[in-house]
Amino acid sequence: MHAFTVLGDPVRRRILELLADGEMTSGEVCEVIQREFGISQPAVSQHLKVLRESGFAVVRPEGTRRLYAVNSGPLREVDVWLDRFRRFWTPHLDALATELARGRRERRLRDSGDDPERKGKS
Repeated sequence: MHAFTVLGDPVRRRILELLADGEMTSGEVCEVIQREFGISQPAVSQHLKVLRESGFAVVRPEGTRRLYAVNSGPLREVDVWLDRFRRFWTPHLDALATELARGRRERRLRDSGDDPERKGKS
């Protein structure tokens, strides 16, 4: 299954978000997903199977439990593919960061009383 087909499903994306914080049992994943999406345990298990078979998740048996974790390999492949498109948003994000820093600096100067505009008006 193609990576974007796997990641295109909101349930699977949410499962990956949960697993990004650390290993979880299938029962823990099911509990959260059932509560958030209102789907059955077999449906959640099917999503876990897709993630496992596509390589986005790995499973480790521990006694009677199955612990799921993110496999970063396929995500790195998606990141490499996205790299060719970063030029479309990186300059905008850099400009936003500059404007935010400028605003923080202006507030800091204004609050400290070192604002050149305020001094000229006094």
